[in-house]
Amino acid sequence: QVQLVESGGGLVQPGGSLRLSCAASGSISNIYTMGWYRQAPGKQRELVARITNGGNTNYADSVKGRFTISRDNAKNTMYLQMNSLKPEDTAVYYCNLVSSRGNAWGQGTQVTVSS
Repeated sequence: QVQLVESGGGLVQPGGSLRLSCAASGSISNIYTMGWYRQAPGKQRELVARITNGGNTNYADSVKGRFTISRDNAKNTMYLQMNSLKPEDTAVYYCNLVSSRGNAWGQGTQVTVSS
């Protein structure tokens, strides 16, 4: 069983930055992709960014050029650097891991962008 723990969320003003972390532990093997999703109140969960085991990345159009996803394979940790944050980025951000053992989710971390 895989456990994912997110950290780094909080309240930030528009134009500010945050860095989210996702630490994976447990029965980790054959990771295919890791990614960040978010869900705003009243909306469906959506993909923010994803990174493959080979390091390929893809981003939602709404965050391209502002967010950067990265991984430290040695630490089984994934990051999301979020710059130039906007109020519409406000959401609960979830970490996701897809491996040969299935699909795992973290508990989520709240990001609020407000003045």
